[in-house]
Amino acid sequence: MVISYLCLMNRIVPFIINACLLIHTTMSYAQTTSPKINRKPVVAGQFYPATKAEIEKQLAGFFAAATPERKSDLRAIIAPHAGYVYSGAVAAQAFNQIDPNTEYENIFIIASSHRASFAGASIYNLGDYITPMGEVEVNTGLASKLIAENKVFSYKYEAHNAEHSIEVQLPFLQYHLKKAFRIVPIVIGTGDTATVRQISEALKPWFNAKNLFVISTDFSHYPKYNEAVSADSLTADGICSNNPKEFLSVLDANDAKRISGLATSACGWASVLALMYLSEGKDFQYSKIAYQNSGDVKIGDKSRVVGYWAIVVNEKLKMKSEEFGLSEKEKAQLLKLARETIQEYLKTGKTLVVDSATYSTALHAEAGAFVTLHKNGNLRGCIGLFSAKEPLYKVVQQMAIASATKDSRFDRVKPEELDSIDLEISVLSPMKKIQSADEIELGKHGIYIKKGFSAGTFLPQVATETGWSLDEFLGHCSRDKAGIGWDGWKSADVFVYTALVFGEKE
Repeated sequence: MVISYLCLMNRIVPFIINACLLIHTTMSYAQTTSPKINRKPVVAGQFYPATKAEIEKQLAGFFAAATPERKSDLRAIIAPHAGYVYSGAVAAQAFNQIDPNTEYENIFIIASSHRASFAGASIYNLGDYITPMGEVEVNTGLASKLIAENKVFSYKYEAHNAEHSIEVQLPFLQYHLKKAFRIVPIVIGTGDTATVRQISEALKPWFNAKNLFVISTDFSHYPKYNEAVSADSLTADGICSNNPKEFLSVLDANDAKRISGLATSACGWASVLALMYLSEGKDFQYSKIAYQNSGDVKIGDKSRVVGYWAIVVNEKLKMKSEEFGLSEKEKAQLLKLARETIQEYLKTGKTLVVDSATYSTALHAEAGAFVTLHKNGNLRGCIGLFSAKEPLYKVVQQMAIASATKDSRFDRVKPEELDSIDLEISVLSPMKKIQSADEIELGKHGIYIKKGFSAGTFLPQVATETGWSLDEFLGHCSRDKAGIGWDGWKSADVFVYTALVFGEKE
């Protein structure tokens, strides 16, 4: 079975185009007024089974083994397009991140041409796509609108006639999604980055929560197994940077290494770049879900492989209000992470390495947090960060280490102490400046007092634990924490915040 195909766009040797395809290259948008012409399957029985029953049986196995959905606010997935026996398991990992009950207005499937080079991108607008699973509706109205209003789009017969990279994605959608859906199939025929940016600009109005983008690409083509693993890891990191320049730099760096057998780092790199132009500079999180290459399957040849990644793109969750919450499972995960991070750091001096892909979207939210240590009911360390540009799970790791080793009020925690220490985590909402002390609700609000270069804070639970009045809460924070005197808060900036507090004793 064929596992991959030659790819275009300056990084691969071009495929010799069958001359008969050229007859159709002049088909234009004007011809879309002709009767509906459905695009029939051309790789069924080659890349994937030829019958609905066989497809469903194979996909059932893939999805049963796939990682459960763990991301919300999904905006795009990157999935491979090789023969199912090679890449189907990884593709299912990507598609399984989609909530099957979501109803999308459109699913944009973007692929890069493997058989023809042409300017811009081709959108199929003649009819629907057919697979052995049934008919997949194409939003021909939107497809035609995009072609009519953007010079970068057209319809080209040779872009779709024998191209596999859109077709193989469709059975996954047909099998997994419970709601009706329609697609906009786009094949990019150029490797010119300026043109790819134009494609992205034309698609920006549709890059929102109402639509899903599916990017079709395999990764390294034809190096040896170990070289593929290394190159594919770097390429995925470049993608997950959400920085198009970084991604292109990684591709160039892989090329410069002259890796034996490497024809491309990603055959659909232009399609990935189009997605990155859509998401750059915005609050999107790229997450690696699963990886393997053709050498990982029983019939694979480790001397010449093709790499496959499942990657998803989500809108970053931010702590926007006091309504932010965590499930009991997420709280337990953070507490376990904090304890294991302290254990690892005290033992090796290094931060515990974790698989962040196993964490939910909430644990990837950008939020401040405090980690508090108690020993026999007494404070043993407490350090936190009010705001962060890093995921919550990373902030918890950093503050756990700091609380155990850098709180100037206490000696560094010793490994043998950990069994008698319990942990508490406070996840903080954004701070809000107040105009009057009457806005403070004891037990609910933490306070942050700042005057010049002096500042101090009390977490919300301090008022509850001490039984202080509002005046005492403010006075102690002003004098004991900020160092500006008992009444110093009256001429300082006072901020309030809330905290989601949970600990190992609960």
